[in-house]
Amino acid sequence: MSESVEKGKVPQLQNFYRGLLRLESIISPIAYTLLALYVRFQNIDKNPDVVWDEAHFGKFGSYYIKHEFYHDVHPPLGKMLIALTEWLAGFDGEFDFDSNQSYPENVNYKLIRQINACFGVACCPLAYWTAKNMGFQLLTVHLIAIMVTLEHSYIVLSKFILLDSMLLFFTIATFACLVKMYTARREPFTRRWKLWMWLTGLSIGCVCSVKWVGLFVTLVVGAYTILELFTLRFDPKVSRKQYFKHWAIRVINLIVTPFLIYLFLFKIHFTLLYKSGPGDASTNTLFQVNLENNEIETGPRTVAFGSLITIRSHGLSPNLLHSHFQTYPEGSNQNQVTGYGFADDNNVWQVRFPRSSELNWEEDYLPDEGSGYITDGSVIRLFHNQQKVNLHTHRIPSHVSRGNYEVSGYGSEEIGDLKDDWIVEIVRQTDSSDPDYPKENYDELHPVSTFFRLRNKELGCYLTSTGFSYPKWGFQQAEIVCKHSWSKHDKSTWWNVEEHWNENLPIDTDWHPPKSRFWTDFVMINFAMASSNSALVEDHDKFDNLATDAWEWPTLHRGLRMCSWSKDSYRYFLMGSPFNTWLSTLSLFVFLAITAKLLYQWKRQTKPMTESTFWEFIIQGVMPFTAWVTHYLPFVVMGRVTYVHHYLPALYFAILIFGFVVDRLLRSSFNWIKYPVYIALFGGCIKTYTYFSPICQGMTGMWTDYIYLEWLKSWDMAV
Repeated sequence: MSESVEKGKVPQLQNFYRGLLRLESIISPIAYTLLALYVRFQNIDKNPDVVWDEAHFGKFGSYYIKHEFYHDVHPPLGKMLIALTEWLAGFDGEFDFDSNQSYPENVNYKLIRQINACFGVACCPLAYWTAKNMGFQLLTVHLIAIMVTLEHSYIVLSKFILLDSMLLFFTIATFACLVKMYTARREPFTRRWKLWMWLTGLSIGCVCSVKWVGLFVTLVVGAYTILELFTLRFDPKVSRKQYFKHWAIRVINLIVTPFLIYLFLFKIHFTLLYKSGPGDASTNTLFQVNLENNEIETGPRTVAFGSLITIRSHGLSPNLLHSHFQTYPEGSNQNQVTGYGFADDNNVWQVRFPRSSELNWEEDYLPDEGSGYITDGSVIRLFHNQQKVNLHTHRIPSHVSRGNYEVSGYGSEEIGDLKDDWIVEIVRQTDSSDPDYPKENYDELHPVSTFFRLRNKELGCYLTSTGFSYPKWGFQQAEIVCKHSWSKHDKSTWWNVEEHWNENLPIDTDWHPPKSRFWTDFVMINFAMASSNSALVEDHDKFDNLATDAWEWPTLHRGLRMCSWSKDSYRYFLMGSPFNTWLSTLSLFVFLAITAKLLYQWKRQTKPMTESTFWEFIIQGVMPFTAWVTHYLPFVVMGRVTYVHHYLPALYFAILIFGFVVDRLLRSSFNWIKYPVYIALFGGCIKTYTYFSPICQGMTGMWTDYIYLEWLKSWDMAV
């Protein structure tokens, strides 16, 4: 009788424990969300000034509200979300977000910061769910969640109008979806499997649309996908048809879907920014001329000898042809010719008779009689209106790109040679957007609507914008060269006249510019972003006390002051938690040791690895470590200037690796070892947060009150 009673209690106890676990899975993420709200909203409005990069991203948000076009090095999603938070807070866009400037009373900066902070808050329950789905012990799951929730760098960046919390949220969301996709791998082609595959693609599209570093977590998803497809290839249960279906679904969800999301967000971006703004110079002429209130002057409809013109490139750097009095430090030592995006008198050139002509400009140009329109095949000479030199090329090598010729400003009206002559080759004509406007002569050169190439008559090479930039001696302006191009579809050799002045020709005010093409605008703006990113190199002649090297992040060698350091202001110091950062960095080496041991055991066949243990090791250890490498190593090798906040996504994956190491080392330990260690880790994380909480909750008053925080001499929190 007692035996049957005992047996009856077992299912009851099992049901009781299942109920507790279900309750825990509901209560825990709510608890972490509430804790995250508390630490991230605390003192969020204490500093009433524009803090750090709020000067950039708050301003970008205001451009959406005012519908003014701008240019930035990052894709638009994060800034559109900032604009949404500003709109929800009732902001009208009429504040410039100048650095360290106090917010006016009509700007509800507290609410804007709070809405932005919600992205940082959402990272915490996501971290909990991710760790749980990875198969860690419950104590390890909570350890990871509390580390993410109380991470100082995550807290302080959540308090301000920045992209970093959004980037971190979508990075964590992408990895979380990948883990859910892993849990559904045994149920291929089910709704659940397809849903998480699609959500992974959605997250990839979003994270790459906030910052291009989202491509790093995309590489992790790609690595996992390739591994899955590789194992499926040798699965006898998977037919060839099913295998191709696996490929097709992954291509659609993990490649096509993210790209379409990225494309769609740029469509919204262009739709919202329909007025002329500070970013006009990064776009092509057709895009600019279709913006409201643009500054491109309407001129005569056909270019002629004697016309003053500016011409813009269709290459990777869509800049205006420019020259100035500075000369090349090497090569010809003649005037530099560059590409420059902004309106400037040094962009203006006059169309004159070629050297090969018998006509003399001073004697034979008769403006009142006209000197002929420029047509396809016309030979012209471009004379710089300010420097009084000719657009010239010669067999001197170009300065940045290889295999091309230098282009310079040379000579005068009297001094020059046949290398001053250029042949106009018209490659495309676009019609007015007004269907009732008469068709123009397709053989003539028209401003805005005619795309053409300039071939040097003597050397046969084409005037080209390479997409590279000159060094400091060229003011980092775009490189212009003369290169041999064998295809008229080479758009680096394409140009169009942007503005045209000629007092002797009538201005046609009835002409309406053609509409720009979305695909062209999309490609050009992304190339402009790439060019701007590559220009963010460290200036060795200028000391940047905020910049740090990549080795300083996992070692916590230095932090970053985010605002004014006066004693009367709330001061924030961007630095990771010593507990989280140092232990997670150490765990990376322990992980490599564990991996080496497992490989040794597998090779010696002393501890065979089953399919389940293999995949568990992959998702718990290999994928987070791969993610840490992909998020950290590029900053080690890249030449651009770097800051502490670039380590934030990598730190998350280092924390996951720390969780893996702790889970692996304590899983089979005795309770008298296991639980004290976990208690010590939880206590250490919480104590470290409270001890260093001033750096993320704000330091005010005398600097001497915070000397105790400076564990290392390189930390400049106090003075």
